[in-house]
Order: sequence, then C-alpha cells, then structure tokens
Amino acid sequence: ELAVDMERRADGTMLVRPCQALEAYPRSIIDRLDHWAATAPDRPVLADRGPEGNWRHCSYGEARAQSRAIAQYLLDLGLSAERPVVILSGNGIEHALLALGCMTAGIPFAPVSPAYSLVSKDHAKLKHIFSLLTPGLVFAAEGAPFAGALDAVMQPDMRLVVAREPAPGHASTPFAEMLAAQPTEAVDRANAAVGGDTVAKFLFTSGSTGMPKAVINTQSMICCNQVMIATALAFLRDEPPVMVDWLPWNHTAGGNHNIGIAIHNGGTLYIDDGAPTPAGIARTVRNLEEIAPTLYFNVPKGYEMLSEHLTTNDRLRETFFSRVKLLQYAGAGLAQHVWDALERLARETIGEKVMIITGYGSTETAPFAFTTTWPVARPGEVGL
Repeated sequence: ELAVDMERRADGTMLVRPCQALEAYPRSIIDRLDHWAATAPDRPVLADRGPEGNWRHCSYGEARAQSRAIAQYLLDLGLSAERPVVILSGNGIEHALLALGCMTAGIPFAPVSPAYSLVSKDHAKLKHIFSLLTPGLVFAAEGAPFAGALDAVMQPDMRLVVAREPAPGHASTPFAEMLAAQPTEAVDRANAAVGGDTVAKFLFTSGSTGMPKAVINTQSMICCNQVMIATALAFLRDEPPVMVDWLPWNHTAGGNHNIGIAIHNGGTLYIDDGAPTPAGIARTVRNLEEIAPTLYFNVPKGYEMLSEHLTTNDRLRETFFSRVKLLQYAGAGLAQHVWDALERLARETIGEKVMIITGYGSTETAPFAFTTTWPVARPGEVGL
C-alpha cells in the first residue's frame, strides 16, 4: 500500500509525501547489470530486429562482457566528460552496449535525436550539440544514412564508429573492434570510481524554443528513479518484466525509465522497430503478435492506432493481453473512446480490466517521468 501524507496550503497547493521511506538504491545502474549477469547470465536483457529482420538477443552475461570490452576501448582513447561519446542512431543493441560501456567506464554519453542528422537540411542543432560537447567518439549503427550529417560535424580528433554500412568519405572503426578489446584492471578502477554524482549521460531538450539544451543525468538520478518505480509498481519484483517498446532513447521515457526498468529488475526489453504512424504501426503489431509484454508504454496516438488493430486481430489481442499488468501513456490525454476500447478489449480477452495510468513531465529532460494516481484517474478526472 502506498500510504501518503497530504498537506493543503492556504493558496490551494497540495503537497503529497509518501509515508514509506525510499529503499537504498544502487551506486550505478551497472551494479544491477552485474547482479543479473551473475544470477541470470543467459536471460536476454535486450532484443532487436537485426539487419535481416529477425530477432537478435543479447543476454545479461553477454551485455556485461561486451560493455566491459567497450569500456576498455573508450578508456584507451582517453575519453572523458570533456570528450564524451555522441550516439547519432536510434534504439538498438549496439547503442545500448555502447551506453553501458560508457557508464562502466564513467564516461558520459549523449544519445541525440536521429532527426537532427536524417531530417534536418542545415544540421544546425547537431552542429550546436557538437560545439557544446566536443565529443571524442561518434557512433552510428548504420554509417551511410548519416554521411551528410557527418560531413557537417566531424573533426579530425573525433573517432567514428559504425556497426554496418560505412559512411562514404569518412574513415571509421567497426563496432566489432570495440568488442574485441580485452578488459584490464583499468576497467575495474574506472568503474569503482563511479559514484552517485557521476554524470551518466547528457540528454538534450527538443530545442522547440531555441537550440537544444544539455541536461545532466547522474547515476543517482537514474538509480533512485528505478527504486521509486519498483516501489510504486510492486509487481515488477514478482517476475522479470518484459517490454516491447519503441520510445526513443534520446528521451528520458525510453532511455531512462523504460530500459532502466528492464535492467534494474532483471527483465527483457524487446526494441520495437515500429512507431505510431500509418507505416510504423504494422511493425509494432507484428512485434506484439510475437512477444507478450508484462507492461506496456505508448503515447495516446499509439494506443488509438493499436486499439483499432486489437479490435480486429485475434492473435494480437490474445497475445497482448495474455500477461500485461499495466498500460501507461504520456505526452497528452488519452481519448475517452480509446480508454473505453482498451478496457472493453481486456475484459473480452482475459475477463478483467488492465490498470491504465498516466506519466507526466518532459520526456526529454526529466530524469523521472512517472506519476500515478491512486485510484487511477479516468480521462477528465483530476488525480493527485
């Protein structure tokens, strides 16, 4: 039970404080990776659709070993907060391994919106980010699509790493070379030096009111967040969570909240290569036909599009509702007809409703973008 104390002030402000003290949280999210690598080394932590379109899996044991190799490679380059890592491409196993390698070594990284490279014509925001960070290493899973952006920002002292498709006109290091590095005691020393105030990453605001601003995310922010979530959503401790998720890792919802839930609780995140668009929803449906999540996150438009497919696709509906315990949305209000459809479809499929909650706050900057109402507020109702 999440008991709270509520204080009502004369100006109408209501302050709500939990009665339960927050449990101790890890020094670093890498401590949780190490824990699960020791206790469940063969369990997948991540899966994505590889270049051939089939699921690729990365276990906890593999993720730990490969992130330590990457950490050694980064340390050998002499990277630091003054020369961090910039990740240009979107969600993927290589992206995650590089991020974990950075955090193992205590070297900040910045996942940047791919739109700044692939959609922008003048690359102004990307140039601004590079001028702020002065990166020492730049990563793109597929180099060729980013060639134009690389032309605009790469400098001679920056190392370019690609997993596939080298970018024309740019010398690059294969991602496999990072994985081939042999970890030494330097990795252990660097990891031991990581503390709660160590900068894990720089997340950038959207730049909708100007140029993007770098927001520091520390290890304490990330780890405290995960203990808060596991306290509020106690079912996460009953079994390893499974998620099918597309939310971009250059935002805190996808890159801290969701992937953090998987790693902190020993779960698996299946990276959804779809999106809430007419073309992308078909890929999301395909993934959800194959993988049954235990909790699910999306934006209201995504739920609206998904509910239409759930209504007509028996396989999707039966798989999706088979073990899901929570549906969470954020970014806008959930339309009443969509909420009603999700409740009706759940009752028809499994005989009961599924909890629906909302998350508030900026999905770009805040290290914690989770808020719940108890009882859960319906659309149009006011919750605490």
